[in-house]
Amino acid sequence: MDRASIVVRGLRLWAHVGVLESERICGQWFELDLQLGLDAAGLAAAASSDDLASCLDYSQVVQLLQRQASSMVCRTIEHYSEQILMAIEQLYGPVAIQLELRKCAAPIAGFDGIVAIQRCRRWPLQA
Repeated sequence: MDRASIVVRGLRLWAHVGVLESERICGQWFELDLQLGLDAAGLAAAASSDDLASCLDYSQVVQLLQRQASSMVCRTIEHYSEQILMAIEQLYGPVAIQLELRKCAAPIAGFDGIVAIQRCRRWPLQA
C-alpha cells in the first residue's frame, strides 16, 4: 500500500519566543521543517484526479503558520511547537505530523549553533 507525505522544508518564521524578555519583545527567526502524512486513500484520490481539493494544500499550512508566527508570544520552543501542531490539526484534522522547529540564533554566549525541537504526532504512518 502506498504511503506518502507532503514535505515543507526551511519555512522561515519570525516569532516572539524566548526565555529572555528581549527575545519576546524584539522577536527572532525560527526555521521549520514539516512532514504531513497522506493516507493511501487520500494519496490515490489526489494522484488520479489531479484535484487540489483531494489532497493537503501545503500553501494553506504555510500561510497559516506565517500568520500564527506574527502573533506568537511565548517563552519556550516546546510551547511554540505545540501551537504549530494544534494549528495544523485545526486546519486538516488528525493527520500524521512530523516537525523540526529550529531557533536560528540562540542567545547563548560562545554558542553559534542551532537549537531545535523535533516532534511527531501519529507518526510513523500506518501501512
